[in-house]
Order: sequence, then structure tokens, then C-alpha cells
Amino acid sequence: MTAPVDPAGTDRHDSAASVPPQRARTHWGATGPDPLARDEPYAVADAAGTEALLRCWTREKGLAQPADGLLRVPLPAAGATVGAVVHHWSSTGHHRFGPARLSTADHRPLSAVELAALLSRESGADPEEGADLVARVADSVRRTAVFVTERREDPGASDPELPFLDSEQALILGHPLHPTPKSRDGLGDAEAAAYSPELRGAFPLHWFAVDRSLLATESAWTERGRPVPAPDLLTVLAGPDLALPAGTAPLPLHPWQAREVRHRPAVRALFDAGLLHDLGPLGDVWHPTSSVRTVYRPGAQVMLKLSLALRITNSRRENLRKELQRGTEVHRLLRSGLATRWSEAHPRFDIVRDPAWLGVDDRDGHPVTGLDVALRHSPFDPGAQAHCVAGLTSPRPWPGLPAPALASRLAVLVGRLSERSGRPGTAVATEWFLRYLDEVVRPVLWLDGEAGIALEAHQQNTLVLLDADGWPSGGHYRDNQGYYFRESHRDALERQLPGIGAHSDTFVADEVADERFAYYLGINNVLGLIGAFGAQRLADEEVLLAAFRRFLTGAANGPSSLPEHLLHSTHLRCKANLLTRLHGMDELVGPVDTQSVYVTLPNPLAR
Repeated sequence: MTAPVDPAGTDRHDSAASVPPQRARTHWGATGPDPLARDEPYAVADAAGTEALLRCWTREKGLAQPADGLLRVPLPAAGATVGAVVHHWSSTGHHRFGPARLSTADHRPLSAVELAALLSRESGADPEEGADLVARVADSVRRTAVFVTERREDPGASDPELPFLDSEQALILGHPLHPTPKSRDGLGDAEAAAYSPELRGAFPLHWFAVDRSLLATESAWTERGRPVPAPDLLTVLAGPDLALPAGTAPLPLHPWQAREVRHRPAVRALFDAGLLHDLGPLGDVWHPTSSVRTVYRPGAQVMLKLSLALRITNSRRENLRKELQRGTEVHRLLRSGLATRWSEAHPRFDIVRDPAWLGVDDRDGHPVTGLDVALRHSPFDPGAQAHCVAGLTSPRPWPGLPAPALASRLAVLVGRLSERSGRPGTAVATEWFLRYLDEVVRPVLWLDGEAGIALEAHQQNTLVLLDADGWPSGGHYRDNQGYYFRESHRDALERQLPGIGAHSDTFVADEVADERFAYYLGINNVLGLIGAFGAQRLADEEVLLAAFRRFLTGAANGPSSLPEHLLHSTHLRCKANLLTRLHGMDELVGPVDTQSVYVTLPNPLAR
């Protein structure tokens, strides 16, 4: 196996972008013993939280690589400086740092919470937002420590029977460039065991019955060419114990949401009027996936994307009606002939469809927030090697690895391929990356160029299919939120599907599509994958960047504008997760072009 990742940042493996720690001998005491290297889950979680904050600040404030191997973060508001030894400097922002230490203190390592408080003050954010960030950092670190503890005790099998579910539940540390990746405001500790994918939670759904006079629904789901209404699909999923009152339809809810939503005046009024009925928990258990609120049941033909009012990363995850309509609309668009054309060019890539949904309107015809559910195709057999890319790259406790070391499935795959072939791991990693570009990235570029549809294809929304040996052999995109219809293609798309975009609010200016597509596919997905290879000592980032340039040069002849944009822009626009959090923004609310803070970064692909 290739070298595992030390979550405390104390690994000393050679890397082309690493800075030798001995060059950073300063008054921060950086060369002494690292207390975060102790085998303590909280120390591991806190170190990961500190690194994430430093990565975010470095990216969002444009800090340059230090020549002496010591990152210095000036804090004028505090009259101090934070220093951290650089163990790996990444061209893509996936740096590895040692403990953060304050110049004016006793040089002890700062906790993630302390660092969050200092950075919040320095940012000039509203004090309430700063306090909220600090609280959520604390929550994220505490939950991560629980995840690490549980996974050390039961890391699972190296070759699980349910590979799809395994990768969906593998994001133990979370997004490496998010300040609060595991914060779940409002979820109690007892509930977390059942509802957390990282803890391999499982639970039966809670069911309501809604009077059909209030039913809002749409379905493009078909079986053997015949349309299937959403209530019929849900009736099957609920199981034989479902007992519906006359004139009602079944409505599944996340158990947490079922308890919370009953206290809302609009929902309480419908219960009081006898238009909603509480049927309680029913049926077999479902498993939370990487999105927490999207649930999976092995063998079922349907996955469910539930509403969940928990604040997860930057948003409360309740379905919006326009997103549900967008999923059905995209399914119809693909079925109108676009999918056939796409499949002819790229037969091993597709979109996981969201062809049906169900919700509740009040007696005035307005949507009742918090009760909407999307019905998603579940196209993978239980043993299918379909992996969420974020889960594939995420370090976690691994069978046979001593604590505190972590390893990702990507590292294990590269190690196995290297052992079988007798080739160096770096060569294997480079070939794996090149195959990924062909099997996953190229089809997404085709859809943008040929149809004017840019996908929000970040790593969590992207699934890579692996062959029996572990090489990329295809892929899928999933998410009914993440479509950008280019304004320049409006007429063509309207001819393909009359009325498209009327309710889904999916058309955006090409400039917005360019910015978001470059971030989600270019920065988050591909550059993020390069960063994972580099940070985990699997390959040289500069070699992979050169390979990506060659790929983009070849793809620049196609109709998508992204290859030219990535190749020739000196700077790229990038979502700033820390600043978005400090501004108190919910990324699901408001116009698509103002939902997040974006900053300008030097383009590592530019020569």
C-alpha cells in the first residue's frame, strides 16, 4: 500500500512540493514534538479542523508559499501572527500543515476553535456570524472525533459488499477546504448514531398521509413505457404495513424532519384540519449517503432526497420546488433525444435521474416548506463499483492500519494496481488520472458544448465507475440542484423541450455558467483530485497538472468553452467557503449568481 496520511500533518514523506521542516526553525517551536500526533481521536479531528481553516484562509486571502517553510498569517486585529510549518505545499490549495501556533503565546498549538475565533475577528465579520462560525467549528471537530473513534473500532472491510454505500459513507474528515465540514446544527448525539453516514447509520422513514386535495406532484417515471405516479412508487416503498386514510397519498419524511416540522404553524394547521395524518415509522431501514438527507436502500429502484432543516455545511437542506421541477425537466429533456446523442458519444456516462417528486400545498395553493421529497433512480446493483469521488479521496481509518494513520480508498487502489503491475505508484496514479479525465470529465464537457448544460460536477456530485481492477471505466452525475442552462442555448433547448426553464429557474448568463462550471468541474473536481493525489503522496501535482493541460489542449477543439478558459485564464474564480460562512449565506437561497462568496485565484494551469 502507498504511504498512509497522517491526519495531524506530521508525515515526513518526500514530495516535490514539500518543504523540509528543518528549514522552519523559528520561535514558534515548530521542530519540537508534535502533541497532535498522539493517538487521540479528538487530536486527529482538531488537527484536521485546524488544517482546513488554514487552507481556507490561505486560499481566500491569497497567501503565497513561504520560502522558509513556515506559513505566517498576520493578525493585526490581535496584534499577533499565527505560524504553521508547511509539510506539503499544493499548487491546487490542498496544503498540509503542522500545528498552528500564536507568536505572542506560549507557543502551544492552537485548537481549531481558537484559530476560528482569531480568523473571525481578523475577517471583520459581524460578531454574531463570527460566533456562529466558532460554534460550528467546535461542533464539526467534536463530531469528527466521534467518527474517527467509531471507525477505528470498526473500520469495515477493505472490499465491502456494498461499494456504493461504502464510498457514500466514507467522508470522515469532510471537505478539505471547508471550515465546518461536519457541523450539523440541531442534531443530538443520540440521533447522530442513526442519521450520520459516517457512523453507518440506518433508520426507517417516518410517514405522513396527505389529503389528495393538497397534493403537489409530478412524475416522468416510467416502467415498461407506462407512466408511474409518485404516490404509487411511494406506496410500494412504504411496505405492506402502510394503512392510508381514504383520499390520501403517502409522504415519506426523515425522522428528524417529521418531529421538527410538526411545530410549524402551516403544518400544524393542516393536522388540525385533518388534511395531514401522522402514520409513524414504517418499512425497512434506509441508509444516509454523503449528502445526509439523500437515503439509499440496497435493492430498491428508488433513492429519496428528503427535506432536512439541519444546517449542513452552509445551508438548511430543505427541497425547493424549483429544484424538484428541475429534476423532472432534465429527465424529460434527456429522454427527448439528448440522452441518445450523448450516449453515442460517451456510452459509459449518464445522469442519475430525478424524474418524480411529491410535496404539499396549503389550501391557498402555496408550497408548504419542509414536506417535499424527490424520487431518484437508483441505477446501481448492490455490488456495483460506483464511487462518490469525494468518498474515494477522503482519508479514513482503514483495516490493518495502526492509529493515527488514515488512508483513502484511492490510495489503496493505487497501491494494489502498483503491486499487481510491478509499476511505480506514481506511474499508476498518473494513468488512473488520465483515464478519469477520459471517462468522467470528457462527457461532462460534451454536454456543456453540445447542449449548453453545465453541470455542478463537484466531487460529491460525481460518481466514478471502476472496472474489476480499479481503473475508471465510466461515471455518473447526480443532483437536481446543479444544472446551469446557458442563455446562449435557450432557443435550441426550447426547441428540444418546449417550455423548458419556465418554472425551474435554470437559465443563467453564459458568464455565470463559465464561472460556476470552472469552479465545480475545474477547481473542485479535477484540481481537487490532483490535490488529493499530491497531499496523499501518490503523485507529483506538477506532473498531473501537465497531463491536465494536455487533455484540455485536445478538448479545446470541441464546443465547450471551459478548456480554453482553464488553459488561458491567468486567474480563476473560486468559491470561498470560509467567507461564505462568515457572511452567513445560505447557498440554496437567492439568485444563483449571489448565493456564495467567490474570490479570484491564480490559475495553476496557466503557464
